[in-house]
Parts: sequence; structure tokens; C-alpha cells
Amino acid sequence: MSMYQDEFRRSIDQPEAFWAEQARRIPWFTPPTTILEYDEANHARWFVDGELNICHAALDHHVEQGRGDQPAIFWDSPVTDSKRTLTFAEMRDQVALFAGGLRAQGVGKGDRVVIYMPMVPEALIAMYACARLGAVHSVVFGGFAPHELAVRIEDAAPKVVIAASCGIEGSKVLPYKPIIDEAIEQSAHKPDACVVFQRDQHLAELGPRDHDWAALVDKAEPAECVAVKGSDPLYVLYTSGTTGKPKGVVRDTGGYAVALAYSMDTIYDVDPGDVFFSASDVGWVVGHSYIVYAPLLRGCTTVVYEGKPVKTPDAGAFWRLISEYRVKSFFTAPTAFRAMKKEDPDAKLMAQYDIACLKALFLAGERLDPPTFHWLDDLMDVPVIDHWWQTETGWPIAANLQGLEPMPTKAGSATVPVPGFNVQILDREGEQVGPMEQGSVVIKQPMPPGCLTGIWGDPKRFHSAYMAAFPGYYLTGDGGYFDEDGYLFIMGRTDDVINIAGHRLSTGEMEEVVGAHPAVAECAVIGIHDAMKGQLPVGLVIPKDGFEGREADLEEELIALVRDKIGPIACFKQVLVVDRLPKTRSGKILRKLLRNIADGKEFGVPSTIDDPASLQDVHEAMKERAVGTAHEARQV
Repeated sequence: MSMYQDEFRRSIDQPEAFWAEQARRIPWFTPPTTILEYDEANHARWFVDGELNICHAALDHHVEQGRGDQPAIFWDSPVTDSKRTLTFAEMRDQVALFAGGLRAQGVGKGDRVVIYMPMVPEALIAMYACARLGAVHSVVFGGFAPHELAVRIEDAAPKVVIAASCGIEGSKVLPYKPIIDEAIEQSAHKPDACVVFQRDQHLAELGPRDHDWAALVDKAEPAECVAVKGSDPLYVLYTSGTTGKPKGVVRDTGGYAVALAYSMDTIYDVDPGDVFFSASDVGWVVGHSYIVYAPLLRGCTTVVYEGKPVKTPDAGAFWRLISEYRVKSFFTAPTAFRAMKKEDPDAKLMAQYDIACLKALFLAGERLDPPTFHWLDDLMDVPVIDHWWQTETGWPIAANLQGLEPMPTKAGSATVPVPGFNVQILDREGEQVGPMEQGSVVIKQPMPPGCLTGIWGDPKRFHSAYMAAFPGYYLTGDGGYFDEDGYLFIMGRTDDVINIAGHRLSTGEMEEVVGAHPAVAECAVIGIHDAMKGQLPVGLVIPKDGFEGREADLEEELIALVRDKIGPIACFKQVLVVDRLPKTRSGKILRKLLRNIADGKEFGVPSTIDDPASLQDVHEAMKERAVGTAHEARQV
């Protein structure tokens, strides 16, 4: 690890010199001379006097460097039976024209634009067009309910809303325009205009405020790139699962561009001309960072996929995409592979495709449980790499650095902190703990470039949510530990640590044991209230397709397994076999909601849920099996 250690120590001991060097990866209009400064609240700000435009750096620059004919986007949409390729030159030209159309609607530097679109190339064009003008975009996941869209419109106060006429959810067409109209009706803020990209699957009726995308572009004059400061905001992204007043993470322009360019080289080991595929959505941070911006900044081709890991048409979808587009580096969430594993446990569909082009598989978005890691590791001839980061950080905090010094993998570990992230483990008193001791995972200031610079319109909330718990540190909200080799293990949110009769136990550890059973495709372990012991664990498991055993036998085996691996102290005595688990659209299991149901609390259906019926199914299963006080829980 000598190369890694040298680079990491330089990034921590000499952050200004280190990041000044990395900043040279970006074509600035005016290179920064002030690399790092601190604001009045003592939060780091990077490259404040540099001037750039991220659209220029990702598109125009590459055309100028002779990459105009290289594909920038491969769009693949099995749900519409459509494919499309856009070169860097075509992308630049379409972005410039659409930016001109937005400019004609009065959009300029610093204005906000809300984007509500599915996985189509026009979503990327819209984002880059905003960046080209120096406007601040806020992408809301297509399909969010009107109320959730309304509170985001009200918070961001956009001049314009950009939408598609519809999205495609499996085989269903979801019209977007009624959602937009209702959201604007509910919002106290009214945008000046709404631009609608019409899709053949459903044509929206346009009203007085609305503009047809194609007609707007037909009348537009191309817009040039507007210079912005390195510290100027690029976008506001609202965190998933937000309730009440939304929490809009603010991302700067210069620090983000530098961090993404560094990560593509150092973490993902991709070069200009390579193909990078991230199976996410532009509505999430992964989509922003590793579908839209990072690949094109690096001069790579990005795959934009409008489909699912399964059922569009089958569990071989990802293997087909990797083979067809010659993907070098692939990135998705562990939940996608658990879904594939459930439908195709022996990965027979993979054998139909030539995926020799693939050099590394990256997973993030939730903890990569060891059973899924081992399934993939046994299956693949390439490194299977868990890496860990958050919406707030915008790029990986910990990873196995394939472009710097690849390291042996360890199941359950995100490997080591990425240079720039001074990760530490603290106890409740704020003292550092030793190897193998669990505690709160924090990042010592200064946070590296690319991380959030605030909460939109609410600087006090930024400090109270992330910086106040341990002064001088950013609180990740996750618990974990370092082992004796310096490998970082993230065990889940700190509220996933349960207290059983005074003993603190990780539900993540129990999930490892349960998930290792050969009949289990996916699982969640939650802690529920118990009058005697404080909390008790309950397991929810989904069997693999083809499971023919008795559910009661499986439950008994899992209880015995946890007793054997962790001990009677875990008090693991209740398991429910379910058909599905409630998850967000980004694949995270809604554990807090499950706890609330088990504890008899009122619960709502969150805007981020992928399958609302799954929540009711689990609620009914809990009531039937007398889990906690689930019989008292009531949907509101």
C-alpha cells in the first residue's frame, strides 16, 4: 500500500498543494490561485477565484481536442425498444441550442431550473444546458408525487421547470404533465414557464405556461458557455427520504469537477475513449456524478439505460449492455444484483454474453453484504469492489483505488479512505477508538473538493445536521470500524445499532449471517422495541426463486445460524419470510419505516418508495405473526 499511503498522506498533510495539482486536470478559463479558504462558519471552500464552466470542460473542450466524433452517450431503452448514440459534437450542439431556448425564457446565471425527466438523453442535455448558462439545476426523480415535487419547487424557486411528457415504469406509461401541473398548483412559488419534451408513448396537452421542447429549440440561437466561479453552485439535489421541509444539498462547480476527474482516473481507472456504465438514475447523486458529469469530463462514453436489472426483459440485461457497448467499468447498487441473483441464482444468462471487456465491477448505494459479494466474486473474473459514499459527499469516501494501487478485497469492507477524506472512528465522547472498535464514522475537516457546500437556503441546518455533533468533523451518520490492516468497514446507519439489555449489537452483522444462508436471496434485520430488553431483532427474508422448502424450517435454520455465529446474546428469535421488501427507487431498504411499523407507529408511504404495495404486504405479515405492536400501526 506504499503508493496509496504516499498519496493519502500528501492529501491530508498538504491539502492545498495536493488539490492544486489535481485542479490541473480541468480546463479552467481562469486557473485558481486561492485553492482553499474557509467561510465564516469555518467550512472549507475550494478554488473560489478560479473560473470555468463544467459544460465547456465536459463537451466543448473535448470537441476542441479532436474527440467530436467519439460517442458521448449510448442510450439504451428496452422499455421503449429504442437506442440512440450522441457524439461529443452532437451533444455540444444540442446543449448549446437548448441553452439558447432557456435563455430566451429568461434563464441566466444563478437562476434555478427544476428538471423532472426519465432516463432519456434530453435529461442530460437539460442539465448541461443549465450549467452552460451558469444556472443552477435541481433534478427531481421522474415519478415523484405532486406534493413531493411541489415542496422542491417551493424550496428551489425555479424560473423554469423542464419535464418529459411521460416516463415508463416497466410496462406502464406514467404521464408527467398532470403531476407537474398539480405540483405547481400546490406550490407557493410559480415558475415562469414549463418546457415539455414530448415522447411518442404519450403526448402531453400544453397550457398557456408551457413550451414544446422541439419548438423552443427550432427558434433558439446557440448559447456560449458562461464563466462561473469555482465556488458557484452547479446544482441542488434533495436527499431521498426527506420529510417536512426538504434538505437540498448544494454542490459547487470547481471542486466537484476536480474531484470527479480525479476519481475517474484514481478510483475507476478509466481513460478517455473508454466506456463507463453506471446503472442508476439522473434523479440520484450517482446519476449526477457518474452518468452525467464524471464520464464526459474524463472524455469517456457514458451508457444511459432506461430499464431495470430484471424483467426488461430478464436478469441478463446488464450482461447484454456490458457486452454490446464494450463497457470497461460498471457501477450499480448491490440490490440490483440481489434481484438478479433471485431470478437467476446460477447466473446462467451471463454465459450468453461476451463480457471480457469488463475490467472492474463497482457497487455502492448501500452496504455490499458479504453473501452478495461472494456470489459476485465467485462469478466474475474481475475485481468486485464495494465503495462507500453519500449524496452529501458527491463522490466516494472509501474505495479500492484501481487506478492508483489495487488492493486485495475483503468481504464487507469498502477498503480504504480515498485521498482527501480523513476518515476517523469516534466514540460517543468524541474520542478516537482503536482497530476493531465500532463507533461513529466521521471525516475530519477540511472536507475535500466535491462535497456539499451547504443546504439550500438554510446554512444553520447544514451546520446542525452535519458539523455540530463533533466539532471539526463531518458526521456521516454511519457506524463502522477500521481493522488492523486499515480497511474500513461500514456497518450501516448508527440507528441500525440496537441495544439488547445493555449490549450494543449491529443489525448489519446479523444480516451478514442471515444472508449467507444458501436459500436467502435478500434480507433485512431491524431492531424493534421490547419492554424487557429495550430492543429485539427481527429478520425479514426473501427466499431465492425455486425455494421449495418449508418456511418454518427456513426460519428455524436462520435463528440457529445467528445463535451459532453471534451467540444467544443476539436474542434473534423471530424471522418473517416475505415476497418483497419496501425499498427506495435507488434500492435502499426502508429500515426505519419497517421499525416504525413493528413498533406500532403511524406511517406514511414515502415519495421515494419503489413499490408501495410492498409496504402493506410487510405490514400485514407483521400483524399476522404478532411482531411487536405492528397490529396498532396505522397508515396515514
